[in-house]
Amino acid sequence: MQHIKLLNPPEVIFRANWRDRYETKVSQWLIPWDGKEAVDIGFIGVPLSKTSISVSGASLTPNAFRELFPKITTYNMDADIDLQELRARDLGDIEMHVTDLPRCHANIEQGLTNLFQALPNLFPVIAGGDHSITYPAVKAFKRRFAGKVGLIQFDSHMDVRNLLDGGPSNGTPVRSLLESGTVEGRHIVQIGIHSFANSKFYREYAAAQGITQFTARQVAREGIDRLAERAMQIAGDGTEAIYVTVDMDVLDQAYAPGVPAMAAAGMTSWQLLDALFQLGTDSKVRGLDIVCVDPLQDYRRATVRTALYAMLTFLTGYRKRDA
Repeated sequence: MQHIKLLNPPEVIFRANWRDRYETKVSQWLIPWDGKEAVDIGFIGVPLSKTSISVSGASLTPNAFRELFPKITTYNMDADIDLQELRARDLGDIEMHVTDLPRCHANIEQGLTNLFQALPNLFPVIAGGDHSITYPAVKAFKRRFAGKVGLIQFDSHMDVRNLLDGGPSNGTPVRSLLESGTVEGRHIVQIGIHSFANSKFYREYAAAQGITQFTARQVAREGIDRLAERAMQIAGDGTEAIYVTVDMDVLDQAYAPGVPAMAAAGMTSWQLLDALFQLGTDSKVRGLDIVCVDPLQDYRRATVRTALYAMLTFLTGYRKRDA
């Protein structure tokens, strides 16, 4: 049995007391890993939210996902695909430090590096946590490949804030990836960027770095299918792998009431799901995270549920790679 340093078993396990013999719930498929069996897709929790600029309980999201596992089935009717055909397991949570935030980021990077070394073919599905986790996660992801990597980001914010006013936070992961040389700006695509949620200075900074941006208005006017296709072309041009990060505040506030930084006039749930299905089919996409949901502010787990649907819809696209 393998024990991976800095990766703890799932903190909670939710099971249904009743089942229908002809129906499979996510909790019956995405069960805790026993450390021995072969696994292709790993669900990994990163429970960190003290690095959030807005007050956030996003550290509770991995367990909020698990709470919903017994309530949702593995079957995607639209695609006629049952996800239980995929070898997926809940690998647990990256170990956090109570007070040392830089150490938390170091644990994320090292813990994921340890995991990728132990399971070199694993596809990671990471549940944050706030968006600061994406910086150390992508650093660990990059080490898996000899070539360059691309980044496709769904977000209302650019996340290129300077590091002097507050240090590493959920507003700085893309800036940190650029300054560390982990990802080049020309390989970064941001989808769903909002007006009145960013500054002109950072828009000009992003443009100077070569980042491609599609605003929420562009998504509404031009259609997500075409923009997602362009995103894959840009992020995949000259790269070996693509990492996808989803900040749930990319959605309109009506669809995501449980995010710390709500915004009006954002993407719809269907636009996000359609985009993630499309990205899931691309064999160059090799990692996914979903961040910035606060279960404490989320009425009846509405946003957590949408985030879980986003994950499952992406994996539906992933399943079609071999179909």
